[in-house]
Amino acid sequence: MILTGKQKSYLRGLAQTIRPMFQIGKDGLTPEVITAIQNYITKNELGKISVLDTCSDTKEELAEKIAALNIQVVQIIGNNLVLFKRNHKLEDGIKLPR
Repeated sequence: MILTGKQKSYLRGLAQTIRPMFQIGKDGLTPEVITAIQNYITKNELGKISVLDTCSDTKEELAEKIAALNIQVVQIIGNNLVLFKRNHKLEDGIKLPR
């Protein structure tokens, strides 16, 4: 599913009120962190990751690795990445505008 500009804007607005769920540091995306991110995003659909200055990967490299997991990177702002993945099993999931 490709997000439209309007949908990305809506998700960015929702993400303003949430705090980063994980911090990525010098070890980068370890298998444990990847599993934790996938579990969180499956349960909540929307989340934020904070990238520390000590991270060996750039924010863009992290975004590519996360996109390879079928999680959409909605926005890279400052040291934060806003992530979204639709979960059709959630009854009260995020309702995206058309």
